[in-house]
Amino acid sequence: MNFRTMRRASIVSIGNEILTGQTVDTNAAYLCEKLFTIGIPVVSSYTVGDEVERIVRALKSATDDAEIVLATGGLGPTDDDLTRQGFARFLGSELQLQDELLHKMQSFFGRRNLQMSEKNKVQAYLPAGTEAVVNELGTAPGIMAERCDKLIFAMPGVPSEMRKMFEKSVLPKLKYFTAGQFIIVRKLRCFGTGESNIAEMLGNLMERGRNPLINCTASNGIITLHIIATAENNEKAQKIVEKEEKILRERLGDLVYGVGEQTLAEVVGRKLAKEKKTIATAESCTGGILAKLLTDIPGASEYFTQGWVTYSNSAKISELGVQKKLIDKYGSVSEQAACAMASGARKKAGTDFAIGITGIAGPTGATEHKPVGLVYICVESDSASETRRFVFPQDRYSIRLRAAKTALNMIRLKL
Repeated sequence: MNFRTMRRASIVSIGNEILTGQTVDTNAAYLCEKLFTIGIPVVSSYTVGDEVERIVRALKSATDDAEIVLATGGLGPTDDDLTRQGFARFLGSELQLQDELLHKMQSFFGRRNLQMSEKNKVQAYLPAGTEAVVNELGTAPGIMAERCDKLIFAMPGVPSEMRKMFEKSVLPKLKYFTAGQFIIVRKLRCFGTGESNIAEMLGNLMERGRNPLINCTASNGIITLHIIATAENNEKAQKIVEKEEKILRERLGDLVYGVGEQTLAEVVGRKLAKEKKTIATAESCTGGILAKLLTDIPGASEYFTQGWVTYSNSAKISELGVQKKLIDKYGSVSEQAACAMASGARKKAGTDFAIGITGIAGPTGATEHKPVGLVYICVESDSASETRRFVFPQDRYSIRLRAAKTALNMIRLKL
């Protein structure tokens, strides 16, 4: 089995409120995640407004893309709820009143001592040849259609109603429809180079249509490679993943720092604890972010002793013993200052390692020779001291976070 022969899914989100930004489309994200856990890849997603012709075109595109189509939204009783009309037009059928649905709706309102509006009656109409999908939380039933060996569902846009309907009624049908289809995903976490460089290193491994498929995402310097293997059973999919992971690790080497959701701080902390080493931090431009990342990990007290945020020159001098003449000569943002900060922190804390960070996070404070994003990071131990210069792009927050993660990566490589 390969990616092209699997049963795949397409999502159609319907509603003007999504297009105007008034409503965030959490339904699509939820469905993508749920489908993936049962071995159904989502290959496309469409968002359209409340217009019959647009709904029809979206359903046509979705069924061209995939064997399973899940639409959400537009099943309410108001004039702008046009999904059932769109479904009928797409299927080439007429809307028909379902007496049983109408009775259920009347009972729904009756149990609550409410008078059902005449407009609610439209929710009891379904395209001919389709089936109603039970809505236990509201009045709008879902719609299920089967056409040319494809399953098409329409569900309410209200997240609580959609989720209940999907989990109780739609999911069991999808599991039966895709029996014998398995997907396994393994994530490799990388740090130390850009997304484009990794793509070059992997070459044809990232070609579309392969099994396994390799996807790549980037966030604040962390590059995550998703190894997506498909097979007719779990064991075969697992073997495909393991073989591909070995190839990726051979090509990327030390750029791979972890798997799954592991963070740099988690990996560094585990290494420090294993080797029974301790660490202290001295931060300026990062304002304590590095210490926070380290102490976010449970059990960090085993290896992290203390940290300093010496934002001013006077604090660097009084707290870490950085010499004033050094700052006067080289500046507080310099290789020499970072080294002196790390050295002072290690001596005061009595640790095996110390990290010193100083830089210009912006948006102000830059000079002709020292741009915004310039950061010096020093990692010092009893055997060596390494200081590196970086210029990180983007905004103040990104520069600070990227600097802290880079410091973690430097200590990881030393360990």
